[in-house]
Amino acid sequence: MSIDINCIAVIGKQNNPLYIKNYSSSHPDLKYHYIAHTAIDVIEERVLNNPKLTDAYLGLLYAMEDLAVYGFMTNTRVKIILVIAVTDNVVKDADIKAIFTKVHSAYVSHVCNPFHNLDQDFVASKRFSNAVDHIGQQNSRATIDV
Repeated sequence: MSIDINCIAVIGKQNNPLYIKNYSSSHPDLKYHYIAHTAIDVIEERVLNNPKLTDAYLGLLYAMEDLAVYGFMTNTRVKIILVIAVTDNVVKDADIKAIFTKVHSAYVSHVCNPFHNLDQDFVASKRFSNAVDHIGQQNSRATIDV
């Protein structure tokens, strides 16, 4: 897999950011907050225009400068957004889906924790953060200081 992940974001069902992690040293965190919020608009438009959408994977949402934004929406309307660097390498949907599946699995494990507060504004679980960091760092060129 040759995917350069720049950011992974988890957005709640009320479009509140639950988790946003920047894996790039070339762009500030604020840029990824902006990208995540614009991706929400694209996701809502796709879901509104296709009410019988059965696949959680939404594919490429849009490309911006040197970044490509992919989306995934769970049946509980939690959105996972993946921002990757655009390179000359071909990105396969199967690779992107595998990353989304891993992040979704980590989120489900977090939510199934009996001590998890459902009214929480953001994901504060170290276990979830470590799982997502592991996924992001496996596919990121930048190194992260933890």
